[in-house]
Amino acid sequence: MFDILMYLFENYIHSEAEVFVEHNELTDELLRAGFNKPEIYKALDWLEQLADLQHSDEFPYLNAHPHHAVRIFTDSECQMLSTECRGFLMFVEQVGVINSATREMVMDRLFALDKPFISLDDLKWVVLMVLFNVPGSEQAYAQMEELIFDEPAEVLH
Repeated sequence: MFDILMYLFENYIHSEAEVFVEHNELTDELLRAGFNKPEIYKALDWLEQLADLQHSDEFPYLNAHPHHAVRIFTDSECQMLSTECRGFLMFVEQVGVINSATREMVMDRLFALDKPFISLDDLKWVVLMVLFNVPGSEQAYAQMEELIFDEPAEVLH
């Protein structure tokens, strides 16, 4: 399913093509690209749920004070997300790329991937996908792109 999400993200993110293509057309395109129907439906459902998060009251406590909520990870979350991943989430929140509401959206979408372990690269892409889908996050999205694509020129000591 994650491969399908990446395919869609990479093919539509910087495209002039209409992002909101017809569901059947998109399914046909993904079938032609070699993906199977069950995984396609899971990926499309994942994207629909991401869009729904913006309009739901799933995290109402974050909307009132989005900069004051602290995330405590459960044991199962710690097993799924390495220390490196949790540290990265804290870092991007501290530098203002995400806030506690978008962090919780990222967490929701990570757990919906149904993977036993999330790599740091997967986490970064999910953060990008969430920011892309949250209106007003253009600057945060650009910062996140820099964090992903700009390699440091030299090793810091």
